[in-house]
Amino acid sequence: MKSQRAELVADTAIALLADRGMRGLTHRAVDEAAGLPPGSTSNLARTRSALLELTLARLTQLETAAFAPLLGPQGPDVIEALAEMMARALWTQLTAGRKQTIARYELAFEATRRPELRTIYDRAGERFRGIAVSILSAAGSSDPVRHGRQLVAFGEGAMFDAVIGAGAEPTLDDLRLGIGELLRGMLGREGP
Repeated sequence: MKSQRAELVADTAIALLADRGMRGLTHRAVDEAAGLPPGSTSNLARTRSALLELTLARLTQLETAAFAPLLGPQGPDVIEALAEMMARALWTQLTAGRKQTIARYELAFEATRRPELRTIYDRAGERFRGIAVSILSAAGSSDPVRHGRQLVAFGEGAMFDAVIGAGAEPTLDDLRLGIGELLRGMLGREGP
């Protein structure tokens, strides 16, 4: 993010997307909700595309920070440690980060209609899949690229189902168990 003002605008846009949807996100609405003088958001992000790109960049920054602990040392039981860290990161996205998750899905749907946003969204997705590939490679995966995609798909599916789908919100234990089972299957290891 370029500045505190850019973060304020992007954070406000995230909240508006979560609360009002794509139609509720306007330059004027951001100015009002952020308590900024009229025209402030437009000065920072002239077009709607620029505002969406700024918002997606901020979401990527926030989500990268949420999943950063996965890159740390895993300890002697890599599967249990990874399952715990990933479950906590997903749980955070479903609870404290729920608005961010909803806003990201709003942007994901919008990216299907805006090629410039699709490019940015896909780049962010590649970053998270790359992290998963690195983690699984270090854990001994026989096919870290395929397994990385599957691990990200599991997390995305769990979040989508809990936030937007017809499913129930998983508990932290549900997430931990599901991720552990997935990792043990990928890495060919027996369960507890």
